[in-house]
Amino acid sequence: MRLVIDSIDETNELEAAQMRTIEELLQHAAEIEDIDQDTELSVTFVTNERIQEVNREYRDKDQPTDVISFALEEIGEGEIEIVGINQPRVLGDIIISIPRAREQASEYGHSFMRELGFLAVHGFLHLLGYDHMNDEDEKQMFTKQKDILDSYGLKRPADI
Repeated sequence: MRLVIDSIDETNELEAAQMRTIEELLQHAAEIEDIDQDTELSVTFVTNERIQEVNREYRDKDQPTDVISFALEEIGEGEIEIVGINQPRVLGDIIISIPRAREQASEYGHSFMRELGFLAVHGFLHLLGYDHMNDEDEKQMFTKQKDILDSYGLKRPADI
């Protein structure tokens, strides 16, 4: 096992099989990205109200969103990188809104699991430093997302 994943469903809406699928998908993504053994991350599934609180507090955006990632490996202003300590790599936290995932699955015409998987992989890639702030970076990140989801078997209906 590559990743150590701490999954929490604060909504109590997900079935055990759905949680397992997301964990397996993230393991698959970790293999593709060649992530070191015992690397850690957390995935928390929340309500729209909770993700709006987080979005407001950390991003100054007072609205719900679909996914937020907090990369712990990014060095912030005034922070110092700690070296020489033999600790497991901790990528960070992914927070996903279950209601937004359901809404977007319906909007985009694919399954709830495809959307949940998309959001999990999107958040995971952000933890690894991928971004979509310009066209080139967006193309790279979205191509990688699609490749991971397709190779795992979570394709959009138009891609099948």
